[in-house]
Amino acid sequence: MCGIAALQIRNPALRDELGGLMHGMLCEIVERGPDSAGLALYGSDRLIPRGSSGITVITDADPDALAAGLRASLPEGTEPTVVAYGESVLVNAQVPASVLEGAVRAALPGESIIGRGSHVAVLKGVGHPVELADVYRLAEISGTQALSHTRMATESAVTAAGAHPFTVAEDLCLVHNGSFSNHASIRRWLRSEGVDFDSENDSEVAARFIAWRMGHGDDLTTALEALQGVFDGFYTLVVTTADSMAVVRDPIACKPAIIAETDDWIAMASEYRALAGLPGIAGARVFEPAPGVVYTWTLSTGALAPVLEGATR
Repeated sequence: MCGIAALQIRNPALRDELGGLMHGMLCEIVERGPDSAGLALYGSDRLIPRGSSGITVITDADPDALAAGLRASLPEGTEPTVVAYGESVLVNAQVPASVLEGAVRAALPGESIIGRGSHVAVLKGVGHPVELADVYRLAEISGTQALSHTRMATESAVTAAGAHPFTVAEDLCLVHNGSFSNHASIRRWLRSEGVDFDSENDSEVAARFIAWRMGHGDDLTTALEALQGVFDGFYTLVVTTADSMAVVRDPIACKPAIIAETDDWIAMASEYRALAGLPGIAGARVFEPAPGVVYTWTLSTGALAPVLEGATR
């Protein structure tokens, strides 16, 4: 079944409230996926200090020992920070994300890297989603965007690495409610194109496909339009980048989704009750996204595309 909640803050005055607002949204989708949860948090100076990048890895390694091991692989004078949030360990350093990821892989060969980028911090774990949110100190976090997922596993094991979001390229995150019937054949094709995988999760295949398309020149909207011509199944997807958020449902619109838009924020959730506590919701434009249509918003313009007739408030 799974639950999705996403929030993009348009009004800079509200960015200190991002974590608190997302905490309230997350509490209302717990019943849709009680076995594990994940968050992607953008623009948080606490999690990703300005000028640094972040890598999240699933490990039980001692943070101090990991920091010492990372120094051996990082440029001289680079001082990494390592903070454990349950099963998720967030590593920061003032180097490009690709350099930091290489150092983490050298220090922890074989461990699952679940987040990467210079704008996003990804935290995932097994357990009750609200309890995990407390471990992550979600309510205290400020930022620009947040994406959350509560999982009811259907296609792979209940593990922190198998939880959503999937972050397979820098600052690119995907969450999924539904299932893909042809993910195995698409995985084989992508592997023939040189794409590596970290899990057997069908949702990771969608994330890898989008990253592959964007790596070949697509923007986010075009990549999601291409996905609809390749993937079979039922799905609601939310995909975020450093400055954008997109929502798309399958052509039958089997899986639920509701969007609300104001001058201050854009929000999406699997159920309206997750939106009901947002400030100004009474005056928001509220609508159900149309089947097979890609909706994209950016932090720079705040534009909604496309605008459809028949939307309701």
